[in-house]
Amino acid sequence: MSYERKEIAPEEIARQEEICRRIFDRVTADGQRPLAMVDTYGCQQNEADSEKLRGYLAEMGYGFTRDEFQADVIVVNTCAVREHAEMRVFGNVGALNHTKKARPHQIIAVCGCMVQQPHIAEKIKKSYPIVDLVFGPHELWRFPELLERAMTGKKRVFATEKSDGAVVEGIPQRRDGSVKAWLSIMYGCNNFCTYCIVPYVRGRERSRRPEEVVAEARELIAAGYKDITLLGQNVNSYGKDLGLGVDFADLIRMVDAIDGDYVLRFMTSHPKDATEKLFRTMAESRHCAHHIHLPVQSGSNRVLKAMNRSYTREKYLEQVRLARSYMPDLVLTTDIIVGFPGETEEEFEDTLSLVEEVRYDAMFTFIYSKRVGTPAASMPDPYTRADKQKHFDRLTELSNRISGEKHREYEGRTLRVLIDGETGREEYNLSARTDGGRLVHLKGEPSLVGQFAEVTITASNTWALYGEIRNSEFGVRN
Repeated sequence: MSYERKEIAPEEIARQEEICRRIFDRVTADGQRPLAMVDTYGCQQNEADSEKLRGYLAEMGYGFTRDEFQADVIVVNTCAVREHAEMRVFGNVGALNHTKKARPHQIIAVCGCMVQQPHIAEKIKKSYPIVDLVFGPHELWRFPELLERAMTGKKRVFATEKSDGAVVEGIPQRRDGSVKAWLSIMYGCNNFCTYCIVPYVRGRERSRRPEEVVAEARELIAAGYKDITLLGQNVNSYGKDLGLGVDFADLIRMVDAIDGDYVLRFMTSHPKDATEKLFRTMAESRHCAHHIHLPVQSGSNRVLKAMNRSYTREKYLEQVRLARSYMPDLVLTTDIIVGFPGETEEEFEDTLSLVEEVRYDAMFTFIYSKRVGTPAASMPDPYTRADKQKHFDRLTELSNRISGEKHREYEGRTLRVLIDGETGREEYNLSARTDGGRLVHLKGEPSLVGQFAEVTITASNTWALYGEIRNSEFGVRN
């Protein structure tokens, strides 16, 4: 499928910045600082998008709140991957009737993947009159322009036209925290898995230029961020649209060459594009975590073909063996869908046997969720929700058993971890992550947040490790 790669000109972003200044003058004219709330659902890419929304809002003069009754602007950034997420959004947006009554001037915006679906945008238009502004992911770069129209016009603003998307540089960002950072390297997806709505709502794959990615990574490292995650719907496809001869493994090497004490992560990898070059690059990197999130989705070749995943069970298992040959300490996680249309008992057993063979460190498991407009939505499916729930429960039980066994193997070992936050709990008041992304609960001074530490693992359960700090002088928070 061909399309024309599009980049938004710097002059267009400069125009949005000018609108930010106009809004600033408007909303701060009375000497008071207005407040905004950004509510985010879904994946890490949505989190990164919300950082841009907050960046724009900060330039417009807004402070931030988590109390919807205090907010002058509420932006709900949505996810379309599963029905459950959509129902939560509708419930929470509906509840904003109360805030709108209490604050009639309040602007409510709903954006993101969910509203890029025509039937969802129409539902909001007809059933949620409190919503003033609706825009899809492709229109985020002109959020100031759309917000100004919602503020000054008499009509509600809808910007959800179908688009392949564009690459945009120069949008201001306001990140949460000062330890972890999301760094988008590409947008969109070309894979068209039959169950997935993402290519329809986020557009075609388009990569940022490597020099832009490296420059942003350098800024993050200089600012003291210690845990940097490169983001894309399929990072292994990075660079194919640029024609520069730079692929994802090359990009990792370019970022890895930046001096500093930090961990470099990435997600998500599509198995059809995960290469030996990538595994070798990870193994040779100074900073890249030995962790791959490699969604298998099913252990059945028939189901994988029906899903349009473009690999077989055998190819996937060979990739796992190859990756582990380069990185014996590899932490491997995955996604699995239970109850894809027509999945039989035998095909589900194929998934269980694959999980037993691979022994994932952690799994994200889901019951199939029908997405309007995808090929799978029209596939025959004789199995009931109850049938699928039984399979889901069996898979969860297996996943938990393996995870618990894996975590027990850590007990007694001393690991380097990054202390990344406070838990609010008295006994284990700090949280940390191993280089492989395993959650570790610790007890220590809050001032340790942002530092690397040497930790001895003393206990574990299915979901986490527990440890004692031995040495926290591996890195100092900038």
